[in-house]
Amino acid sequence: MTEDKIQEIGDKIVSVLKTIYDPEIPVDIYELGLIYDVFVNDENDAKILMTLTSPNCPVAESLPVDIEEKVKTMKEINNCEVEITFDPTWTQDMMSEEAKLELGML
Repeated sequence: MTEDKIQEIGDKIVSVLKTIYDPEIPVDIYELGLIYDVFVNDENDAKILMTLTSPNCPVAESLPVDIEEKVKTMKEINNCEVEITFDPTWTQDMMSEEAKLELGML
């Protein structure tokens, strides 16, 4: 698979991620800065490295499953794995300008 094709699929995954919202904050998980990286391999398997706003996040169990299931609905993706990390720890600085504006922080 070419780099352009991998990039195109990665961009489509980001579009899907922007439809998933944190249940406590009215901003999507991508703009919130929870997504650290999106990988796609030659077998069209995706891996998403992400964090949560806190280790005690009420959706710590369900959110990764929701993400995997939504990404797997893409015709370009065979499988999806979400890995949670707390390194680095999420801070409000990781939010996009759009998210900060939405939350009245700018």
